[in-house]
Amino acid sequence: MASDALKTAIVTGSNSGIGLGIARALAAEGHNVVLNSYTDTDDDHALAREIAASAGNETVYIQADLSKADQSRMLVDKAAERFGSVDILVNNAGIQHVAPVEEFPTEKWDAIIAINLSSAFHTAAAAIPMMKNKGWGRIVNIASAHGLTASPYKSAYIAAKHGIVGLTKTIALEFAEAKLAATCNAICPGYVLTPLVENQIEDQMKAHGMDRQEVLDKVMLQRQPTREFATVEELGGTVVFLCSDHARQITGTTISVDGGWTAL
Repeated sequence: MASDALKTAIVTGSNSGIGLGIARALAAEGHNVVLNSYTDTDDDHALAREIAASAGNETVYIQADLSKADQSRMLVDKAAERFGSVDILVNNAGIQHVAPVEEFPTEKWDAIIAINLSSAFHTAAAAIPMMKNKGWGRIVNIASAHGLTASPYKSAYIAAKHGIVGLTKTIALEFAEAKLAATCNAICPGYVLTPLVENQIEDQMKAHGMDRQEVLDKVMLQRQPTREFATVEELGGTVVFLCSDHARQITGTTISVDGGWTAL
């Protein structure tokens, strides 16, 4: 596949936050983009139209419940039906729950593993044959600083993100053995400034009786040495780089965008 050929990208969990930032960045590069989440509202489809209009490409929204294996694979199949193939897959969808291991609800464990880890396996398994057929592909899995380290009370999330890192390495090795111009990498963000995190800042200010800066320094960014959030634009730029020909020898690795969190 020529490096300048039009490509189609799926970004899971992309109607807000990190996923939306990545989708906007890939659209700005001229790629066709498939937005995704579990909802199916007028706003979801309007968002796709807005990105298409601003980027001058084709962007569509495809609903899929990524807690279900068949819908995860269906997402890839529907994208291929629309655009002919899938060249770039960004597995970003994820959920979180916080509780001690002995109190962690079984249904929450199952849901987090399904959405944060198993869905990436199923979407990749559906997309890889298309990438092999083209001889080119990029899979970028959004892991976390918690894919490389741990915190208390987040057992399912941390298990899933560690699993994502392992899955990434395996896919990369299989691409390499097949002699494809295809790569698979994981990005490991620390705290990223999204609308969801903004709401958490407000909640923490009330809970601790602190001002915004105190919450950032002493609570939310305590483990992030720069004391700064990453931005969705920075995450989008990192994905764009990994999907470029400049990154063709970067595969099977993790790229931390965490303000030094995992350097400690």
